[in-house]
Amino acid sequence: MTPQASPMTPEQIEIRELKKKLARLEEHNEILKKATALLMSDSLNNSR
Repeated sequence: MTPQASPMTPEQIEIRELKKKLARLEEHNEILKKATALLMSDSLNNSR
């Protein structure tokens, strides 16, 4: 018999949701950094 997990407190639920949001925002930030680098590279190549 496995022990049942105790219910999460509201604070634990909030922390879990904030961690998910943070991971999503960090992923978006990385995408934006890569897009910026790509656009800057294209801009530099086209200005020559």
